[in-house]
Amino acid sequence: MNGDPTGTVPARRPFCTIIPPHVLDRLATSDDPRHFEPARRTLEHDGALRTRRRVTAIRGITVEAEAEAAATTDTPNRTIYDAGHRTRLPGEKVHDEGGAPCQDATVNRAHAGLGATYDLFFKVYGRRSIDDRGLPLNATVHYGQEYNNAFWDGDQMVFGDGDGEIFLDFTLPVDVIGHELTHGVTQHTANLEYYGQSGALNESLSDVFGSLIKQYALGQTTAQADWLIGEGLLAPKVHGTALRSMKAPGTAYDDPRLGKDPQPAVMDDYVRTSRDNGGVHINSGIPNHAFYLLATALGGNAWERAGKIWYATLTGGELASDADFATFARLSAAASRTLFGEGDETRAVLKAWSQVGVPTS
Repeated sequence: MNGDPTGTVPARRPFCTIIPPHVLDRLATSDDPRHFEPARRTLEHDGALRTRRRVTAIRGITVEAEAEAAATTDTPNRTIYDAGHRTRLPGEKVHDEGGAPCQDATVNRAHAGLGATYDLFFKVYGRRSIDDRGLPLNATVHYGQEYNNAFWDGDQMVFGDGDGEIFLDFTLPVDVIGHELTHGVTQHTANLEYYGQSGALNESLSDVFGSLIKQYALGQTTAQADWLIGEGLLAPKVHGTALRSMKAPGTAYDDPRLGKDPQPAVMDDYVRTSRDNGGVHINSGIPNHAFYLLATALGGNAWERAGKIWYATLTGGELASDADFATFARLSAAASRTLFGEGDETRAVLKAWSQVGVPTS
């Protein structure tokens, strides 16, 4: 199995953000200081953290999992900190498990989003927190000055407030919270390398489970779900509905400041680029769309059959850290056969991958 059975966190822990670098790059070239100043600050900050994480990985540094000291329970253990618009983590502790809702709506949303993520993974898939061993869920809000991002740093969640011009508070969409925390699940299981197709799979898995967390929390069927990632994050004057669309990749936004959503839906449109770690936030549209096609073909609640197939593929121990789309497709078909046999589910898996142009054999 690719996860480390000793309970240590693997050294290869990428710095994963919800806003792709190519979006911030575009904003940083704006003539309007309301747009370029927050974007440039965010890019500089993210670049420094990304480099720091890369150096840590090269040196082979590992840390003991926090769960070593945590009792494995059936309930989350959440703590929220306030950075006070600085970038020193974790900040001041302002809320913990069992505490009453506070006056800060951002704190309350972060607490609820951590809980919604825990609920899906535990109640549907039997997973006890991010590492399956009761890892405490910590988050910091009000991070930085007009910080246009949210990220999982390998140990905790961090949320910016946005600039109010392009992006709003990053705790608003629960699927953004679920997306970033799922990077932690991937870190503790397949530990997919954050480059090229394995990196795009890493991003796609976070989108898939982020969407499922939202659907589960709202009690939505596949037909009722919007299949958008980050709906509600874009400011009112931005021409767009979300950061990404699993239903129709490439249609989430088309704005003079952000540009047009570059995600492809099929392999014929695969984007070859050296930017964004080989296009991890761009080409994730292909496996995203495959999951959408599978879930809608099966109907009902997507977290049940379709979600269980994807979860089993991620956590089954056969997904190598450098897996490409075809490998994931083949393993998802095998997982479906194990779970459901050669029936409707497996036929739907094979058809979904065929529709996006990824072979399963």
